[in-house]
Amino acid sequence: MNLKNKTAIITGGASGLGLATTKKFVENQIKTIIIGRNEKNLAEVSTDLGKLCSYKVFDLSNLKEIPNLVNEIEKEYGPIDILVNNAGVNQKKSFTEVTDEEFQEVILTNLTSVFVLSREVAKSMLQKKNGCIINISSMAAQYGIPYVIAYTAAKTGIEGMTKAMAVELSPGGIRVNCVAPGFIATNMSAKALDNDPERKQKVLSRTPIGKLGLPEDIAEAIYYLASDAAKYVTGVILPVDGGNSIGF
Repeated sequence: MNLKNKTAIITGGASGLGLATTKKFVENQIKTIIIGRNEKNLAEVSTDLGKLCSYKVFDLSNLKEIPNLVNEIEKEYGPIDILVNNAGVNQKKSFTEVTDEEFQEVILTNLTSVFVLSREVAKSMLQKKNGCIINISSMAAQYGIPYVIAYTAAKTGIEGMTKAMAVELSPGGIRVNCVAPGFIATNMSAKALDNDPERKQKVLSRTPIGKLGLPEDIAEAIYYLASDAAKYVTGVILPVDGGNSIGF
């Protein structure tokens, strides 16, 4: 599973699941460029992790500038071997209260920007006939969850797009896969679940393993899919959820 000397982009790589993945990549000698909007967080992570971790401050909703971003990264760091589309936003709101603008904002960041960034990175991956793209889905695409209609639509789109990308790009040497995290113990999820004991109990009761996952569990799955250990794996949606998606 050696990925030494590879170059990766991780969007949203300075916090949560993205940060755990960034740490895993750097520990395994992968040159990793993290992308996000908060320069303070990005700079702190880059400093902590050392010379193998660099960053670009960028708002992925700025679709027109994504080609320039990819060109800039490739000129500075060389061809991209691995792309992890992790960045995303969420909104918890009753279905009938979600505005057109709010729905489109979530779709733009969680789905459209993933398409645009993947398209631009894939262009150079196809030239060298090698590469790996890993998208991040959610339990919201595995079954219905109330109050997250835009997020659900986006993540369901991610899973469909993963399969379509894999069929089209894999003949050109690019593997495309997706990780669907279950309920993971991050600062964000802990706050949400601790403030809603009924929801937390529901989550745990349908998770056969009986506890929340760790960000490192997701990072390990992403690392596996990026590695040659998964060289014959493409187009899969891999739930890393303690059995939540099949729980009763």
